[in-house]
Amino acid sequence: MARPRAHDDALRARLLDAAATATAAHGPGGFSLRDLARAAGTSTSAVYSLFGSREALVAAVAREAFRRLAEHLDAAPHTGEPGPDLLALGLAYRRFALDEPGFYRVMFEVAPEHGHGAEEPTFAVLREAVARVRPDDAREGALALWALVHGLVSLELAGLLPGGEPERADRFRAALQHGGPALVASSP
Repeated sequence: MARPRAHDDALRARLLDAAATATAAHGPGGFSLRDLARAAGTSTSAVYSLFGSREALVAAVAREAFRRLAEHLDAAPHTGEPGPDLLALGLAYRRFALDEPGFYRVMFEVAPEHGHGAEEPTFAVLREAVARVRPDDAREGALALWALVHGLVSLELAGLLPGGEPERADRFRAALQHGGPALVASSP
């Protein structure tokens, strides 16, 4: 049986956005489905119809977060040169986190059990880019680079990096340009 027209992809997207914001702010169990439905302009029955349960909704938010991160990474410029391509991936990761902080927090802080970390396809993109620089052990180099990027983004989202947006963006770029190659080259 097809879903009722009122429960279309646009409503699903609104619910995912509202759930990402609520989950990031209050945790997976810290919001009511009634409030979430109200924020999305629908009813709790629509939430159950589209997702089945709160847990399934949170899992869908995590999957959507990884899908959106993958979109950002796919949109990063590909030059064919490992250094610029790694820089572009790092900048795309930051852009995703700043554009989608609710989804970012769900991925890494609130519901990480729904992701697969270094086994996630989005991590494979980074590992493959690092392999062009360090084919002998791309996984370790990619983990080190991910730690740098993730740490900087997490500090920025927490409001712990000084300066305005242009200064933080310059600092992020400089850390990737100077620290990234060293981390990739020196990983054990």
